Amino acid sequence: MIDLSPAQSADRIAKLLATPESRTLDFKRISDKHKRIIETVCAFANSEGGLLALGMGDAKDLKAGDKPHSRLWGVEENPEGFDDLRRLLLQRFTPALTRVHWLRLLCTLRDGQPGHVVLLRVEKSDQVHSVVGNGTWTRMDASNRELSAAEIADLAYRRGIKSAETEPVAVPLDLLDTQVWHSFVSSRGLRAGNQAEQLLRIGLAEKVKHADGTEEVLPRRAAVLLFAQEPGSLLAGLGTRADIRLMVYDGKAAVSGATPNFRKKPKTVRGPLIDQIDEAVRLVLDALTEGVTLASSGFQAKHVYPDRVVKEAIVNAVIHRDYRLNRDIFIRIFDDHIEVESPGAFPGSITPENVVRMRSKARNPLIAQNLREFPVPPNIDAGEGVKMMFAEMASAKLYPPQYRQSLETAVETVMVTLFNLERPSAWDEVSDWIDREGAISNAKLCDIAKADTLKASRMLVAWRDQGLLVAVPGRAKRNMAYTKPTKAQTESGNLLSGLEDNNA
Repeated sequence: MIDLSPAQSADRIAKLLATPESRTLDFKRISDKHKRIIETVCAFANSEGGLLALGMGDAKDLKAGDKPHSRLWGVEENPEGFDDLRRLLLQRFTPALTRVHWLRLLCTLRDGQPGHVVLLRVEKSDQVHSVVGNGTWTRMDASNRELSAAEIADLAYRRGIKSAETEPVAVPLDLLDTQVWHSFVSSRGLRAGNQAEQLLRIGLAEKVKHADGTEEVLPRRAAVLLFAQEPGSLLAGLGTRADIRLMVYDGKAAVSGATPNFRKKPKTVRGPLIDQIDEAVRLVLDALTEGVTLASSGFQAKHVYPDRVVKEAIVNAVIHRDYRLNRDIFIRIFDDHIEVESPGAFPGSITPENVVRMRSKARNPLIAQNLREFPVPPNIDAGEGVKMMFAEMASAKLYPPQYRQSLETAVETVMVTLFNLERPSAWDEVSDWIDREGAISNAKLCDIAKADTLKASRMLVAWRDQGLLVAVPGRAKRNMAYTKPTKAQTESGNLLSGLEDNNA
Protein backbone atom coordinates (compact mmCIF):
# COMPACT_ATOMS: atom_id res chain seq x y z
CA MET A 1 0.00 0.00 0.00
CA ILE A 2 1.40 3.40 -1.02
CA ASP A 3 1.40 6.35 1.41
CA LEU A 4 1.24 9.83 -0.07
CA SER A 5 2.95 12.84 1.47
CA PRO A 6 0.83 15.18 3.63
CA ALA A 7 0.67 17.79 0.85
CA GLN A 8 -0.31 15.22 -1.78
CA SER A 9 -2.87 13.71 0.60
CA ALA A 10 -4.45 17.09 1.30
CA ASP A 11 -4.78 17.83 -2.40
CA ARG A 12 -6.33 14.43 -3.11
CA ILE A 13 -8.76 14.72 -0.18
CA ALA A 14 -9.89 18.17 -1.39
CA LYS A 15 -10.60 16.76 -4.86
CA LEU A 16 -12.53 13.81 -3.44
CA LEU A 17 -14.69 16.04 -1.26
CA ALA A 18 -15.58 18.14 -4.31
CA THR A 19 -16.50 15.16 -6.51
CA PRO A 20 -19.90 13.43 -6.49
CA GLU A 21 -20.39 9.69 -6.71
CA SER A 22 -20.45 8.47 -10.30
CA ARG A 23 -20.06 5.41 -12.46
CA THR A 24 -16.36 5.33 -11.56
CA LEU A 25 -16.31 6.74 -8.01
CA ASP A 26 -17.93 5.60 -4.75
CA PHE A 27 -17.55 6.42 -1.05
CA LYS A 28 -17.92 3.95 1.82
CA ARG A 29 -17.42 4.00 5.57
CA ILE A 30 -15.90 0.94 7.23
CA SER A 31 -18.30 -1.18 9.28
CA ASP A 32 -18.49 -4.85 10.31
CA LYS A 33 -20.62 -5.60 7.24
CA HIS A 34 -18.86 -5.45 3.88
CA LYS A 35 -21.58 -6.64 1.50
CA ARG A 36 -22.02 -3.30 -0.29
CA ILE A 37 -18.29 -2.66 -0.61
CA ILE A 38 -17.68 -6.10 -2.12
CA GLU A 39 -20.58 -5.61 -4.54
CA THR A 40 -19.10 -2.26 -5.63
CA VAL A 41 -15.67 -3.77 -6.22
CA CYS A 42 -17.29 -6.52 -8.31
CA ALA A 43 -19.32 -3.91 -10.24
CA PHE A 44 -16.25 -1.79 -10.99
CA ALA A 45 -14.31 -4.82 -12.28
CA ASN A 46 -17.23 -5.87 -14.49
CA SER A 47 -17.73 -2.32 -15.84
CA GLU A 48 -15.10 0.28 -16.69
CA GLY A 49 -13.16 0.15 -13.44
CA GLY A 50 -13.42 2.69 -10.66
CA LEU A 51 -12.20 4.20 -7.41
CA LEU A 52 -13.58 3.39 -3.95
CA ALA A 53 -12.78 5.89 -1.18
CA LEU A 54 -12.84 3.93 2.09
CA GLY A 55 -13.36 5.79 5.34
CA MET A 56 -15.27 8.63 3.66
CA GLY A 57 -19.04 9.12 3.96
CA ASP A 58 -21.30 10.06 1.08
CA ALA A 59 -22.15 13.74 0.54
CA LYS A 60 -25.88 12.94 0.53
CA ASP A 61 -25.62 11.92 4.20
CA LEU A 62 -24.53 15.40 5.27
CA LYS A 63 -26.99 17.33 7.40
CA ALA A 64 -27.71 21.02 7.21
CA GLY A 65 -24.78 22.97 8.59
CA ASP A 66 -22.32 20.10 8.27
CA LYS A 67 -18.96 20.95 6.75
CA PRO A 68 -17.52 18.77 3.99
CA HIS A 69 -14.77 17.49 6.29
CA SER A 70 -17.41 15.89 8.52
CA ARG A 71 -17.49 13.12 5.89
CA LEU A 72 -13.98 12.02 6.94
CA TRP A 73 -14.46 9.07 9.31
CA GLY A 74 -11.23 7.32 8.34
CA VAL A 75 -10.47 3.61 8.31
CA GLU A 76 -9.66 4.13 12.00
CA GLU A 77 -13.45 4.09 12.62
CA ASN A 78 -13.19 0.29 12.48
CA PRO A 79 -9.58 -0.94 12.01
CA GLU A 80 -10.54 -4.60 12.57
CA GLY A 81 -13.27 -4.24 9.96
CA PHE A 82 -10.77 -2.76 7.48
CA ASP A 83 -8.36 -5.68 7.99
CA ASP A 84 -11.26 -8.11 7.55
CA LEU A 85 -12.29 -6.35 4.33
CA ARG A 86 -8.80 -6.74 2.85
CA ARG A 87 -8.90 -10.47 3.58
CA LEU A 88 -12.37 -10.85 2.06
CA LEU A 89 -11.29 -9.13 -1.15
CA LEU A 90 -8.84 -12.00 -1.66
CA GLN A 91 -11.44 -14.70 -0.99
CA ARG A 92 -14.91 -13.66 -2.15
CA PHE A 93 -14.54 -13.36 -5.93
CA THR A 94 -14.67 -15.96 -8.65
CA PRO A 95 -12.46 -15.75 -10.59
CA ALA A 96 -10.13 -14.00 -8.14
CA LEU A 97 -9.51 -10.28 -8.54
CA THR A 98 -5.86 -9.45 -9.16
CA ARG A 99 -5.84 -5.94 -10.63
CA VAL A 100 -6.58 -3.81 -7.57
CA HIS A 101 -4.37 -1.10 -6.09
CA TRP A 102 -4.24 0.70 -2.73
CA LEU A 103 -3.29 4.25 -1.74
CA ARG A 104 -3.40 5.66 1.81
CA LEU A 105 -4.14 9.35 2.37
CA LEU A 106 -3.26 11.13 5.60
CA CYS A 107 -5.99 13.52 6.77
CA THR A 108 -7.59 15.22 9.75
CA LEU A 109 -10.75 13.33 10.64
CA ARG A 110 -14.14 14.81 11.50
CA ASP A 111 -13.28 14.67 15.24
CA GLY A 112 -10.00 16.56 14.71
CA GLN A 113 -7.80 13.48 15.16
CA PRO A 114 -5.25 12.35 12.55
CA GLY A 115 -6.34 9.42 10.43
CA HIS A 116 -6.43 7.95 6.95
CA VAL A 117 -8.74 7.57 3.98
CA VAL A 118 -7.75 4.61 1.77
CA LEU A 119 -8.35 4.65 -1.98
CA LEU A 120 -8.99 1.30 -3.62
CA ARG A 121 -8.60 1.42 -7.39
CA VAL A 122 -10.26 -1.43 -9.28
CA GLU A 123 -9.21 -1.87 -12.90
CA LYS A 124 -11.60 -2.91 -15.64
CA SER A 125 -11.15 -6.67 -15.83
CA ASP A 126 -10.84 -8.93 -18.85
CA GLN A 127 -12.93 -11.52 -16.97
CA VAL A 128 -16.49 -11.60 -15.60
CA HIS A 129 -16.39 -11.70 -11.78
CA SER A 130 -19.01 -12.91 -9.31
CA VAL A 131 -19.24 -12.58 -5.54
CA VAL A 132 -19.30 -16.03 -3.96
CA GLY A 133 -22.86 -16.58 -2.80
CA ASN A 134 -23.98 -13.09 -3.82
CA GLY A 135 -24.30 -12.82 -7.59
CA THR A 136 -22.61 -10.88 -10.39
CA TRP A 137 -22.73 -7.07 -10.36
CA THR A 138 -22.32 -4.18 -12.76
CA ARG A 139 -22.00 -0.43 -12.22
CA MET A 140 -24.75 2.07 -12.97
CA ASP A 141 -24.41 5.88 -12.83
CA ALA A 142 -23.86 5.91 -9.04
CA SER A 143 -25.05 2.51 -7.80
CA ASN A 144 -24.72 -1.21 -8.46
CA ARG A 145 -27.07 -3.67 -10.16
CA GLU A 146 -27.08 -7.46 -10.11
CA LEU A 147 -26.92 -9.10 -13.53
CA SER A 148 -29.28 -11.80 -14.77
CA ALA A 149 -27.98 -15.03 -16.31
CA ALA A 150 -28.59 -13.65 -19.82
CA GLU A 151 -26.75 -10.43 -18.97
CA ILE A 152 -23.79 -12.40 -17.59
CA ALA A 153 -23.57 -14.33 -20.86
CA ASP A 154 -23.79 -11.07 -22.81
CA LEU A 155 -20.99 -9.55 -20.70
CA ALA A 156 -18.81 -12.59 -21.46
CA TYR A 157 -19.24 -11.83 -25.18
CA ARG A 158 -18.55 -8.13 -24.67
CA ARG A 159 -15.38 -8.88 -22.70
CA GLY A 160 -14.18 -11.21 -25.46
CA ILE A 161 -14.23 -14.28 -23.18
CA LYS A 162 -16.68 -15.80 -25.65
CA SER A 163 -16.85 -14.96 -29.34
CA ALA A 164 -19.65 -15.35 -31.86
CA GLU A 165 -17.04 -16.56 -34.37
CA THR A 166 -16.99 -20.03 -32.75
CA GLU A 167 -20.76 -20.62 -32.95
CA PRO A 168 -21.89 -23.26 -35.50
CA VAL A 169 -24.34 -21.83 -38.04
CA ALA A 170 -26.80 -23.63 -40.31
CA VAL A 171 -25.11 -22.74 -43.59
CA PRO A 172 -24.52 -25.50 -46.18
CA LEU A 173 -20.83 -26.28 -46.58
CA ASP A 174 -21.06 -26.12 -50.37
CA LEU A 175 -21.66 -22.35 -50.06
CA LEU A 176 -18.11 -22.10 -48.67
CA ASP A 177 -16.61 -24.00 -51.62
CA THR A 178 -15.46 -20.77 -53.27
CA GLN A 179 -12.37 -19.49 -55.03
CA VAL A 180 -11.35 -17.81 -51.78
CA TRP A 181 -11.54 -21.18 -50.00
CA HIS A 182 -9.41 -22.91 -52.64
CA SER A 183 -6.84 -20.12 -52.47
CA PHE A 184 -6.72 -20.52 -48.68
CA VAL A 185 -6.40 -24.33 -48.91
CA SER A 186 -3.47 -24.02 -51.29
CA SER A 187 -1.69 -21.41 -49.17
CA ARG A 188 -2.34 -23.28 -45.91
CA GLY A 189 -1.36 -26.66 -47.40
CA LEU A 190 -4.64 -28.45 -46.57
CA ARG A 191 -4.41 -31.23 -49.14
CA ALA A 192 -5.89 -34.35 -47.51
CA GLY A 193 -9.60 -34.94 -46.91
CA ASN A 194 -12.80 -33.29 -48.08
CA GLN A 195 -13.89 -29.79 -47.13
CA ALA A 196 -15.77 -30.89 -43.99
CA GLU A 197 -12.73 -32.79 -42.71
CA GLN A 198 -10.42 -29.88 -43.50
CA LEU A 199 -12.64 -27.36 -41.69
CA LEU A 200 -12.95 -29.67 -38.68
CA ARG A 201 -9.19 -30.13 -38.55
CA ILE A 202 -8.45 -26.42 -38.32
CA GLY A 203 -11.30 -25.63 -35.89
CA LEU A 204 -13.57 -23.85 -38.37
CA ALA A 205 -16.40 -26.42 -38.15
CA GLU A 206 -17.88 -28.77 -35.57
CA LYS A 207 -20.08 -31.84 -35.42
CA VAL A 208 -23.58 -31.04 -34.15
CA LYS A 209 -25.90 -33.78 -32.87
CA HIS A 210 -29.59 -33.26 -33.65
CA ALA A 211 -32.58 -34.31 -31.55
CA ASP A 212 -33.14 -37.39 -33.73
CA GLY A 213 -29.61 -38.62 -32.99
CA THR A 214 -28.12 -37.75 -36.38
CA GLU A 215 -24.89 -35.76 -36.68
CA GLU A 216 -24.06 -32.95 -39.07
CA VAL A 217 -20.90 -30.98 -39.72
CA LEU A 218 -21.71 -27.27 -39.53
CA PRO A 219 -19.32 -24.41 -40.26
CA ARG A 220 -18.54 -21.99 -37.50
CA ARG A 221 -19.44 -18.38 -38.09
CA ALA A 222 -15.75 -17.59 -38.68
CA ALA A 223 -15.70 -19.97 -41.66
CA VAL A 224 -18.75 -18.29 -43.23
CA LEU A 225 -17.14 -14.88 -42.78
CA LEU A 226 -13.83 -16.02 -44.22
CA PHE A 227 -14.99 -18.02 -47.25
CA ALA A 228 -18.62 -17.37 -48.26
CA GLN A 229 -19.24 -15.07 -51.24
CA GLU A 230 -21.96 -13.16 -49.31
CA PRO A 231 -21.44 -13.74 -45.57
CA GLY A 232 -23.56 -10.73 -44.66
CA SER A 233 -26.55 -12.10 -46.55
CA LEU A 234 -26.14 -15.62 -45.14
CA LEU A 235 -25.92 -14.34 -41.56
CA ALA A 236 -28.74 -11.81 -41.88
CA GLY A 237 -31.24 -14.50 -40.88
CA LEU A 238 -29.45 -14.73 -37.53
CA GLY A 239 -30.01 -11.03 -36.90
CA THR A 240 -26.41 -10.01 -37.53
CA ARG A 241 -24.50 -8.14 -40.23
CA ALA A 242 -21.05 -8.52 -41.70
CA ASP A 243 -20.52 -5.78 -44.30
CA ILE A 244 -18.73 -2.41 -44.47
CA ARG A 245 -20.45 0.87 -45.33
CA LEU A 246 -18.32 3.66 -46.84
CA MET A 247 -19.58 7.25 -46.93
CA VAL A 248 -17.73 10.31 -48.25
CA TYR A 249 -19.04 13.69 -47.12
CA ASP A 250 -18.66 17.32 -48.10
CA GLY A 251 -17.64 19.33 -45.07
CA LYS A 252 -16.53 18.43 -41.58
CA ALA A 253 -19.74 16.82 -40.27
CA ALA A 254 -22.67 14.76 -41.52
CA VAL A 255 -25.81 16.74 -42.34
CA SER A 256 -29.01 14.81 -41.79
CA GLY A 257 -32.32 15.42 -43.50
CA ALA A 258 -33.76 15.07 -46.98
CA THR A 259 -30.52 16.08 -48.70
CA PRO A 260 -27.53 14.63 -46.83
CA ASN A 261 -24.16 16.09 -47.73
CA PHE A 262 -22.66 13.05 -49.46
CA ARG A 263 -19.85 13.82 -51.87
CA LYS A 264 -20.59 10.56 -53.67
CA LYS A 265 -23.09 7.73 -53.35
CA PRO A 266 -22.51 5.55 -50.25
CA LYS A 267 -20.93 2.19 -51.00
CA THR A 268 -21.49 -1.19 -49.36
CA VAL A 269 -18.48 -3.51 -49.35
CA ARG A 270 -19.45 -7.19 -49.24
CA GLY A 271 -17.73 -10.55 -49.62
CA PRO A 272 -15.26 -12.73 -47.69
CA LEU A 273 -13.37 -10.78 -45.06
CA ILE A 274 -10.07 -10.82 -46.95
CA ASP A 275 -11.82 -9.26 -49.96
CA GLN A 276 -13.73 -6.78 -47.78
CA ILE A 277 -10.48 -5.52 -46.28
CA ASP A 278 -8.74 -5.19 -49.65
CA GLU A 279 -11.72 -3.48 -51.32
CA ALA A 280 -12.43 -1.12 -48.40
CA VAL A 281 -8.77 -0.06 -48.23
CA ARG A 282 -8.68 0.50 -52.01
CA LEU A 283 -11.88 2.60 -51.99
CA VAL A 284 -10.75 4.71 -49.03
CA LEU A 285 -7.27 5.38 -50.43
CA ASP A 286 -8.80 6.26 -53.82
CA ALA A 287 -11.15 8.72 -52.16
CA LEU A 288 -8.28 10.27 -50.18
CA THR A 289 -6.14 10.61 -53.31
CA GLU A 290 -8.85 12.77 -54.89
CA GLY A 291 -8.40 15.39 -52.17
CA VAL A 292 -11.13 17.86 -51.26
CA THR A 293 -12.17 21.31 -52.42
CA LEU A 294 -13.22 23.29 -49.37
CA ALA A 295 -16.62 24.77 -50.14
CA SER A 296 -16.13 27.99 -48.21
CA SER A 297 -12.93 29.02 -49.99
CA GLY A 298 -12.50 26.89 -53.11
CA PHE A 299 -9.11 25.88 -51.68
CA GLN A 300 -7.86 22.45 -52.79
CA ALA A 301 -6.68 20.41 -49.81
CA LYS A 302 -5.01 17.01 -49.73
CA HIS A 303 -5.38 14.18 -47.27
CA VAL A 304 -2.05 13.30 -45.71
CA TYR A 305 -2.87 10.27 -43.57
CA PRO A 306 -0.20 7.54 -43.78
CA ASP A 307 -1.60 4.68 -45.91
CA ARG A 308 -0.42 2.14 -43.36
CA VAL A 309 -2.45 3.79 -40.60
CA VAL A 310 -5.63 3.86 -42.71
CA LYS A 311 -5.25 0.18 -43.56
CA GLU A 312 -4.57 -0.81 -39.95
CA ALA A 313 -7.68 1.03 -38.75
CA ILE A 314 -9.82 -0.91 -41.26
CA VAL A 315 -8.14 -4.27 -40.48
CA ASN A 316 -8.68 -3.74 -36.75
CA ALA A 317 -12.35 -2.90 -37.28
CA VAL A 318 -12.88 -6.14 -39.23
CA ILE A 319 -11.01 -8.56 -36.96
CA HIS A 320 -12.16 -7.06 -33.61
CA ARG A 321 -15.83 -6.35 -34.37
CA ASP A 322 -18.51 -8.21 -32.42
CA TYR A 323 -20.15 -10.41 -35.04
CA ARG A 324 -23.23 -10.96 -32.84
CA LEU A 325 -24.43 -7.42 -33.47
CA ASN A 326 -26.82 -6.21 -36.13
CA ARG A 327 -24.69 -3.34 -37.40
CA ASP A 328 -22.17 -2.87 -40.20
CA ILE A 329 -18.74 -1.28 -39.92
CA PHE A 330 -18.99 2.39 -40.96
CA ILE A 331 -16.14 4.31 -42.58
CA ARG A 332 -16.87 8.03 -42.91
CA ILE A 333 -14.54 10.37 -44.78
CA PHE A 334 -14.83 14.12 -44.11
CA ASP A 335 -12.80 17.11 -45.24
CA ASP A 336 -10.59 17.04 -42.16
CA HIS A 337 -10.92 13.57 -40.64
CA ILE A 338 -11.82 9.90 -41.10
CA GLU A 339 -13.99 7.85 -38.74
CA VAL A 340 -13.84 4.04 -38.63
CA GLU A 341 -16.64 2.70 -36.42
CA SER A 342 -16.79 -0.98 -35.49
CA PRO A 343 -19.68 -2.75 -33.66
CA GLY A 344 -18.84 -3.93 -30.16
CA ALA A 345 -17.05 -2.63 -27.07
CA PHE A 346 -13.32 -2.90 -26.38
CA PRO A 347 -12.54 -6.53 -25.43
CA GLY A 348 -10.79 -7.42 -22.19
CA SER A 349 -9.52 -4.61 -20.01
CA ILE A 350 -8.76 -2.27 -22.91
CA THR A 351 -10.15 1.27 -22.67
CA PRO A 352 -9.80 4.38 -24.86
CA GLU A 353 -7.25 5.71 -22.36
CA ASN A 354 -4.97 2.65 -22.30
CA VAL A 355 -5.43 1.29 -25.83
CA VAL A 356 -1.96 2.38 -26.95
CA ARG A 357 -0.28 0.78 -23.90
CA MET A 358 -2.14 -2.53 -23.76
CA ARG A 359 -1.29 -5.63 -25.73
CA SER A 360 -3.92 -6.42 -28.33
CA LYS A 361 -6.65 -8.85 -27.25
CA ALA A 362 -8.23 -10.56 -30.25
CA ARG A 363 -11.99 -10.82 -29.86
CA ASN A 364 -11.99 -13.21 -32.83
CA PRO A 365 -8.76 -15.24 -32.70
CA LEU A 366 -9.97 -17.78 -35.30
CA ILE A 367 -10.52 -14.99 -37.81
CA ALA A 368 -7.23 -13.26 -36.98
CA GLN A 369 -5.19 -16.47 -37.18
CA ASN A 370 -6.70 -17.66 -40.45
CA LEU A 371 -6.49 -14.28 -42.19
CA ARG A 372 -2.72 -14.64 -41.83
CA GLU A 373 -2.83 -17.87 -43.85
CA PHE A 374 -4.01 -16.29 -47.12
CA PRO A 375 -1.50 -15.87 -49.95
CA VAL A 376 -1.46 -12.09 -49.43
CA PRO A 377 -2.59 -11.51 -45.82
CA PRO A 378 -3.57 -8.09 -44.48
CA ASN A 379 -0.79 -6.49 -42.45
CA ILE A 380 -1.86 -7.70 -39.01
CA ASP A 381 0.91 -6.38 -36.76
CA ALA A 382 0.85 -9.14 -34.10
CA GLY A 383 -0.48 -6.93 -31.33
CA GLU A 384 1.57 -3.86 -32.24
CA GLY A 385 -0.77 -2.28 -34.83
CA VAL A 386 -2.17 0.42 -32.56
CA LYS A 387 1.31 1.46 -31.40
CA MET A 388 2.34 1.64 -35.05
CA MET A 389 -0.63 3.91 -35.82
CA PHE A 390 0.34 6.35 -33.07
CA ALA A 391 4.00 6.33 -34.15
CA GLU A 392 3.16 6.86 -37.84
CA MET A 393 0.76 9.74 -37.10
CA ALA A 394 3.39 11.36 -34.86
CA SER A 395 6.01 10.94 -37.58
CA ALA A 396 3.66 12.68 -40.02
CA LYS A 397 3.18 15.48 -37.43
CA LEU A 398 -0.55 14.72 -37.21
CA TYR A 399 -2.80 14.37 -34.19
CA PRO A 400 -2.68 10.89 -32.63
CA PRO A 401 -5.59 8.53 -33.36
CA GLN A 402 -8.56 9.33 -31.11
CA TYR A 403 -10.42 6.29 -29.71
CA ARG A 404 -13.94 6.51 -28.32
CA GLN A 405 -16.30 3.87 -27.02
CA SER A 406 -20.09 4.27 -27.09
CA LEU A 407 -21.64 2.07 -24.40
CA GLU A 408 -25.03 3.74 -23.93
CA THR A 409 -26.25 3.41 -27.53
CA ALA A 410 -28.54 0.66 -28.85
CA VAL A 411 -25.49 -1.05 -30.40
CA GLU A 412 -22.15 -0.56 -28.67
CA THR A 413 -19.34 0.65 -30.91
CA VAL A 414 -15.68 1.59 -30.88
CA MET A 415 -14.64 4.44 -33.16
CA VAL A 416 -11.16 5.58 -34.14
CA THR A 417 -10.82 9.05 -35.65
CA LEU A 418 -7.84 10.13 -37.76
CA PHE A 419 -7.41 13.88 -38.17
CA ASN A 420 -6.03 15.44 -41.35
CA LEU A 421 -4.62 18.27 -39.24
CA GLU A 422 -1.08 19.15 -38.29
CA ARG A 423 -0.59 18.73 -34.58
CA PRO A 424 0.58 21.90 -32.82
CA SER A 425 3.33 21.27 -30.31
CA ALA A 426 1.13 22.57 -27.49
CA TRP A 427 -1.32 19.69 -27.92
CA ASP A 428 1.18 17.08 -26.70
CA GLU A 429 1.66 18.99 -23.46
CA VAL A 430 -2.07 19.60 -23.04
CA SER A 431 -2.87 15.92 -23.68
CA ASP A 432 -0.23 14.84 -21.18
CA TRP A 433 -1.51 17.34 -18.59
CA ILE A 434 -5.09 16.02 -18.86
CA ASP A 435 -3.91 12.40 -18.57
CA ARG A 436 -1.93 13.21 -15.42
CA GLU A 437 -3.88 15.98 -13.71
CA GLY A 438 -7.39 16.11 -15.17
CA ALA A 439 -9.33 19.00 -16.66
CA ILE A 440 -7.38 21.96 -18.04
CA SER A 441 -8.38 25.61 -17.64
CA ASN A 442 -7.61 28.63 -19.79
CA ALA A 443 -5.13 29.86 -17.20
CA LYS A 444 -3.22 26.58 -17.19
CA LEU A 445 -3.08 26.54 -21.01
CA CYS A 446 -1.69 30.09 -20.94
CA ASP A 447 1.11 28.76 -18.73
CA ILE A 448 1.76 25.66 -20.88
CA ALA A 449 1.59 27.35 -24.31
CA LYS A 450 3.05 30.70 -23.21
CA ALA A 451 -0.03 32.31 -24.79
CA ASP A 452 -2.30 35.17 -23.76
CA THR A 453 -5.85 34.52 -22.55
CA LEU A 454 -7.51 35.17 -25.91
CA LYS A 455 -5.17 32.89 -27.85
CA ALA A 456 -5.55 30.14 -25.25
CA SER A 457 -9.32 30.48 -25.43
CA ARG A 458 -9.24 30.11 -29.22
CA MET A 459 -7.06 27.01 -28.95
CA LEU A 460 -9.46 25.39 -26.47
CA VAL A 461 -12.48 26.19 -28.64
CA ALA A 462 -10.73 24.80 -31.74
CA TRP A 463 -9.89 21.54 -29.93
CA ARG A 464 -13.47 21.37 -28.67
CA ASP A 465 -14.86 21.86 -32.19
CA GLN A 466 -12.56 19.11 -33.49
CA GLY A 467 -13.91 16.75 -30.82
CA LEU A 468 -10.56 16.46 -29.04
CA LEU A 469 -11.88 18.13 -25.89
CA VAL A 470 -15.25 18.53 -24.17
CA ALA A 471 -16.31 21.12 -21.61
CA VAL A 472 -16.49 19.87 -18.03
CA PRO A 473 -20.22 19.91 -17.12
CA GLY A 474 -21.57 22.17 -14.38
CA ARG A 475 -18.91 24.88 -14.67
CA ALA A 476 -19.68 28.57 -14.99
CA LYS A 477 -18.29 30.29 -18.10
CA ARG A 478 -15.59 32.17 -16.22
CA ASN A 479 -14.53 28.93 -14.52
CA MET A 480 -14.71 26.77 -17.66
CA ALA A 481 -12.38 23.78 -17.98
CA TYR A 482 -11.96 21.10 -20.61
CA THR A 483 -11.09 17.42 -20.62
CA LYS A 484 -10.89 14.58 -23.13
CA PRO A 485 -14.24 13.09 -24.18
CA THR A 486 -13.67 9.79 -22.36
CA LYS A 487 -12.80 11.68 -19.16
CA ALA A 488 -15.90 13.87 -19.14
CA GLN A 489 -17.32 12.23 -16.00
CA THR A 490 -14.20 12.78 -13.88
CA GLU A 491 -14.39 16.50 -13.20
CA SER A 492 -11.88 16.28 -10.38
CA GLY A 493 -9.18 15.16 -12.77
CA ASN A 494 -6.93 12.19 -12.22
CA LEU A 495 -7.71 11.02 -8.70
CA LEU A 496 -6.00 7.75 -9.50
CA SER A 497 -2.42 8.88 -10.14
CA GLY A 498 0.03 7.01 -7.95
CA LEU A 499 -2.04 3.81 -8.13
CA GLU A 500 -1.04 2.54 -11.56
CA ASP A 501 1.65 0.00 -10.77
CA ASN A 502 1.02 -1.12 -7.21
CA ASN A 503 -0.73 -4.50 -7.07
CA ALA A 504 -2.55 -5.57 -3.97
